[in-house]
Amino acid sequence: MVMTSGLMFGMRRITIGEHERGLLFRENEFKVILTAGRHWFFDPSQKIRVDVVSLRDPWLKHKDLDVIVKSGALQDQALVLDLKDEQRALVWIDNRFNAILKPGLYALWTPFRTVRTEVLDVREPRFQRIDLNILAQGTGAELLEVYTVEPGSVGMYFKDGEFQTELRPGPHAFWKGVAKIKIHTVDLREQTADVSGQEIMTGDKVTLRLNAVVTYRVADALKAITVIDDYRQALYREAQLALRAVIGTRELDALLAEKDAVAAGLEGILKKRAAEFGLEVLSLGIRDIILPGDMKDLMNKVTEAKKAAEAALIVRREETAAMRMQANTAKILENNPTLMRLRELEVLEKVTAKANLKVVIGEKGLADQIIKLL
Repeated sequence: MVMTSGLMFGMRRITIGEHERGLLFRENEFKVILTAGRHWFFDPSQKIRVDVVSLRDPWLKHKDLDVIVKSGALQDQALVLDLKDEQRALVWIDNRFNAILKPGLYALWTPFRTVRTEVLDVREPRFQRIDLNILAQGTGAELLEVYTVEPGSVGMYFKDGEFQTELRPGPHAFWKGVAKIKIHTVDLREQTADVSGQEIMTGDKVTLRLNAVVTYRVADALKAITVIDDYRQALYREAQLALRAVIGTRELDALLAEKDAVAAGLEGILKKRAAEFGLEVLSLGIRDIILPGDMKDLMNKVTEAKKAAEAALIVRREETAAMRMQANTAKILENNPTLMRLRELEVLEKVTAKANLKVVIGEKGLADQIIKLL
């Protein structure tokens, strides 16, 4: 606030408060800074102008700031920053972050405040000091571009089309308008790709549909994004080609009988090709083999006939074994009459038990042989 007395013999009185400073201009030319107190001036022609500013606002904002700075009057009163095009500044007031400054001229009052600044060269556009308090400021949002790399991923940092470095998971900030910045985020976790509905003709001219699944991960992130346009699409395409190359040379029966061996062969082919664009194939499995309807019926009939033949063969084997055992038993009984008679008694016992019959054995019948045996 400016306080002046009335004109008395051409004299003027200016009163500056404790938390104020006066910027004295004579004929619109800056002269000096007035500190707290009363100041008298002889100004009969009204050519003196005093702009009073409050020190409660740490920033000295004035249309003639460049003139005031060049005069050297602020040397003991304010901290001056003159930032070039390639510079930015971080400002802390009373140990609290306050602002990020873009190129320009600035002055901050220091009599009643602690002011600290840090001038940064933005010809390296990456802002290394990741401080969420800084990034949350309005000026931070205006001057900085923030990229976040998710856990399990890596950020590939390119400046003006040239690769710079890998960025670890977390926030990363870059100065706006300094260079052309591009961040490619690459997922390093294990992933799967379904290769579904592939219609392929086997070596014996049977058309079938095949579903496969590929498990992979990115082993070389830089190669994955620079060697090929889309590594996921490239892996899918190479898996298709590998399936056609391997399945097309095998007959249907061999394919069905050796599915695991076919999958291993496919995996070997795909691993070699995928490594060329930065991927590591962990496994490749054939999930489904779908036959045409008529071929499926024919295969069912063939399978049924095979099973029936196997069943008949088993029956014949069992009958042959039984007959062989009977022949051996007959030979033993033929050479041993006593065993033969005992066998007769066992059979007779079973018959009489089931039929409720009474059997009378004569004197020279089986009883005589039993007594002799005992």
